[in-house]
Amino acid sequence: MQSDLRLENVGRRYGIRGPWVLRGVHLTLTPGTLTRIEGPNGTGKSTLLRLLARIDTPTEGTLTGHPRTAYVPERFPTALPFTAHAYLTHLGAVHGLPRTAAARAADEWLERLGAAAYARTPMAQLSKGSSQKVAVAQALLADPELLVLDEAWTGLDTAARAELERVVAERTASGASVVFVDHDPGRLAGAPDATYTVTEGGLDIRTAQAGSPEPVGPHLAVEAQGPPGAEPPAEALKWTASRTETVTPGGHRLTVPLTHSDVVLRALLTARPPWHVVSVGPGTAALNDTTAPAPLTTDESPR
Repeated sequence: MQSDLRLENVGRRYGIRGPWVLRGVHLTLTPGTLTRIEGPNGTGKSTLLRLLARIDTPTEGTLTGHPRTAYVPERFPTALPFTAHAYLTHLGAVHGLPRTAAARAADEWLERLGAAAYARTPMAQLSKGSSQKVAVAQALLADPELLVLDEAWTGLDTAARAELERVVAERTASGASVVFVDHDPGRLAGAPDATYTVTEGGLDIRTAQAGSPEPVGPHLAVEAQGPPGAEPPAEALKWTASRTETVTPGGHRLTVPLTHSDVVLRALLTARPPWHVVSVGPGTAALNDTTAPAPLTTDESPR
């Protein structure tokens, strides 16, 4: 994302005399940031996301900035006259991709999300979980600068949920902005740059992060060494659950959720000056998890 997206004094209501769903909302999204939106059901979270995605327009106030935007709605239409692959290829072409590139992107995202086996299945015959994978895939075809996710993890299996978390880390690391709503308070715990609560039609920033749930699932322990006295790169720390300094000058041990490990390792290895990755192995949260990978040698790079 090349510039900020700004909502200034934005309000939205439906009908001339309808109640205000949102009013007086101010929000700035900057490149490379992750923003969480919270609030009880019916408070206007989805309305806010639709405004950010430009699916809806403000009744009052201004919305400035035009990033290339993709949106995963809370409810995705499934009764479409396409197979999953044909639908994604069509949308890729709508986004401006050449048809061959759109078909390749469709294959890639169906594979990453574990839906390649259903590529030729008519959309109307897909299960809810498989339909949700297509909903996520359609938003990732053209490398969006702003990714808006409205309960996008709902209905996904464990592997696809982890893959979507990995995608979020990749998008923000590339400079895109991601905004999400999710009913699970542990989703991407500790990672958002800002968390806002929709309440009484307004938007309040949550400044106190104490007591936030810890990330769950398998973790990796990454031991890295940089210049003595230097802090690890900010992009690595953003996705780190915990860290401690080692006895080696410049040494740090980072405990990282497995889904975010590629981004953390890439941030370390591409920093200026680069950090040396000494070892990678199962972290504390992954010691009893059979999915945790074996330790890497010091010469191995991230995937």
